Amino acid sequence: MTDDPSTARAVSTLDDVRALYDFTGRTAVVTGGTGVLGGVMARALAACRASIVLLGRNVGRAQQVIDTLPLDGRAHHHLAVAADVLDRPALEEACRRVLGEYGQIDMLVNGAGGNDPRATTTPEARFFDVPLAAWQAVTQLNLLGTILPSQVFARPMADRKQGAILNVSSVNASRPLTRIAAYSASKAGISNFTQWLAVHLAQEYAPAIRVNAVMPGFFLTEQNRFLLTDRATGGLTPRGRQILDHTPLARFGAPDDLSGAVLWLLSPAARFVTGAVVPVDGGFTAYAGV
Repeated sequence: MTDDPSTARAVSTLDDVRALYDFTGRTAVVTGGTGVLGGVMARALAACRASIVLLGRNVGRAQQVIDTLPLDGRAHHHLAVAADVLDRPALEEACRRVLGEYGQIDMLVNGAGGNDPRATTTPEARFFDVPLAAWQAVTQLNLLGTILPSQVFARPMADRKQGAILNVSSVNASRPLTRIAAYSASKAGISNFTQWLAVHLAQEYAPAIRVNAVMPGFFLTEQNRFLLTDRATGGLTPRGRQILDHTPLARFGAPDDLSGAVLWLLSPAARFVTGAVVPVDGGFTAYAGV
């Protein structure tokens, strides 16, 4: 250690910054963590020493993800809990279990979501023929699958007057894509709900409860891989080429590209940020096409 005061201040500042991303003693409940992006978010938080509770309909699959999460030997552990994001009694039981195990809930990541092939229009399946059940399935999974966990797991945050919630919207929310009207509309609802809940919790309960969202662009996942790339050749499909032509960074997102925004929004480094919907999209939503 040098005696130079300017160097000492720099080291102190660096230590302070590192401390912002040390989640030791904090518990994060994550829905949708068995998916590619949800799993990456859970691993990023675990790498910062948070205790992770992974909710999933298939608890065995959730446990497989839990088994991959880092532990650094400190006094924290991870847990897989069976719960469907559309089953409020199951969520409430999960909440009681988490509180019994950890004593508090510091963070909620609403990562559950997806599309239904029946809600995707094609030349053979026109918009006019999309069944009501498909609209309901997509809206329930994405929008209600964000609202219900927020109702359940934000209650202990309101009681403690602190906490952080992170929702997962999509670039479809601000730039509706062709063919997937139900998905785009439901993700737009998540963006709007994020802003509403941020104001509500801050004004009605405590300003130390923050609610934000990430808005991912196009990431290659098992769900969309063969919409964007050709199964046989691995090359781009016409839709994949269109997307990259409108993405200034000229590539699809890698799952780890989400980690920085996720950690920032859930950390004290973002303590003056609430109601934000942050794009992580390689510039897709910034590009007008000309």
